[in-house]
Amino acid sequence: MAKMDFSVINDTTTKSFNEQKNLIKRVFKGNTVLCPVCKQALEMKLPTKDQQETISGIRCKKGCTDIELDMELVL
Repeated sequence: MAKMDFSVINDTTTKSFNEQKNLIKRVFKGNTVLCPVCKQALEMKLPTKDQQETISGIRCKKGCTDIELDMELVL
């Protein structure tokens, strides 16, 4: 049985994960971060007391970048 080589897929996945992680860190620090596709500022949506069902995430207005975050309201 031939051994499968997943190194290219693993390298690409790791690079993408690290890029998204760093983007999220920069947004959480309060930096203005632009969408890599449309160059619009990314917006962060968090659950609030009034809108606890809001889907948390980081996205641009066009939707090119759309990173959903699993977060809960902290009181």
